[in-house]
Amino acid sequence: MSGTETTGIRTASRAEYCVVACAEAWRDAGEILASPMGTVPAIGARLARLTFSPELLLTDGEALMMADTPAVGVKPGSIEGWLPFRQHLALTATGRRHVMMGASQIDRYGNQNISCIGDWARPTRQLLGVRGAPVNTLNNPTSYWVPKHSSRVFVEHVDMVSGVGYDRAAEAGPSATRYHRIPEVVSNLGVFDFETPDRTMRLRSLHPGVSLEQVIEATGFALTVPDEVPFTREPTEAELRLIREVIDPKGLREREVPA
Repeated sequence: MSGTETTGIRTASRAEYCVVACAEAWRDAGEILASPMGTVPAIGARLARLTFSPELLLTDGEALMMADTPAVGVKPGSIEGWLPFRQHLALTATGRRHVMMGASQIDRYGNQNISCIGDWARPTRQLLGVRGAPVNTLNNPTSYWVPKHSSRVFVEHVDMVSGVGYDRAAEAGPSATRYHRIPEVVSNLGVFDFETPDRTMRLRSLHPGVSLEQVIEATGFALTVPDEVPFTREPTEAELRLIREVIDPKGLREREVPA
């Protein structure tokens, strides 16, 4: 297959399949706060709000609740509320939020690292730091977006645990597992989840133009692979119009996921 697939008389790019896959994380989410981190997740959250999740709450990236759904990078035209940092933390602690974070490393159980590469005592690279990842993963649904799928990101063991995976949550007991959930991981190659008996990563779908061998080669651990792996669903004509003309008319998505 080529890097694009036909949708009616138009074609969808790999980036647009990624946008749709991210949007699906918030399908029928109800009135919760979406916190997308990254260009493609931000477009996906807006697409979800304009289609199948109209009650989704979005911010301008700082402290304003947007009543409308502007294009990425454009200031909202209408404000419906103020969400200062302390209130944002309250939403996180009560589970009324679904964040899609990035991951410098992620392992088979969903442990995520955004803190450092190498040994903690003497890291070879300093990253963002743990930030709010532990609270996110233990209190509200947390998905991940990886724009460049490789064995350097999908690793056997993360160098430091920032976001808590299923194995560590289980070790910590009911207080950790009660609200812990990782709905999906979206990369530029496919969509993954943890719907397996041992809660290890499973390949849910391949983006069109991607082979199973390509995903296996780019993953540093053994994935669970179903007998039949579907392709990520293609965007509808209406969704393509929203992505291209309303949400991301500047084509920023194509910079994050080049064709």
